[in-house]
Amino acid sequence: MRRWIGSVLALLATAAGAHALTLHFAPAVIMDRAMAALAARGVALHAFTTPQRVTPQTQTVVRSSPDLYYALCRYDLGNPVTRVALTLAAWPDYQSLSFFDARTDNFATLRGTGKMVSVALLPPGSAPQQGAIVSPTAEGVILIRRLAPSAEAFAAAAKAGAGDQCRLVEGARVSPPSTP
Repeated sequence: MRRWIGSVLALLATAAGAHALTLHFAPAVIMDRAMAALAARGVALHAFTTPQRVTPQTQTVVRSSPDLYYALCRYDLGNPVTRVALTLAAWPDYQSLSFFDARTDNFATLRGTGKMVSVALLPPGSAPQQGAIVSPTAEGVILIRRLAPSAEAFAAAAKAGAGDQCRLVEGARVSPPSTP
């Protein structure tokens, strides 16, 4: 029996190490593939891209909701003097602005019902600033969701989405866009 203890311990240590490495590296690999797939689908870098309304024919993401309007913006803050200035246009119902880093983590979500929301996204390592969010990684995705359960509501959300902005700004310090 004692001869097997060393082998069993080595097997358990190897399994634990493989599990830990998978948990550490898998999110980055998944997000890297997702960013490439978004780019291939035409999702712009530093600009919101509005996909088609979710239907069984257009659904490419598992469990996306047909009751929501989605807009996506990929960002790259690899240059430490760049910022992303964001504006979420006013919408009379539920809407949110969610930030996902290169490890798939949702590091911030802002909600704004009936009002415009403006914020700046800063590169990793930046000092926190009023009206700004610091990204934990240089690359990621920003997602807008708006409640739009009908074709008419989706069209209205798309019209409101014309006021959304995701733009790269260069400079030592960038203030978020002003709120009217």
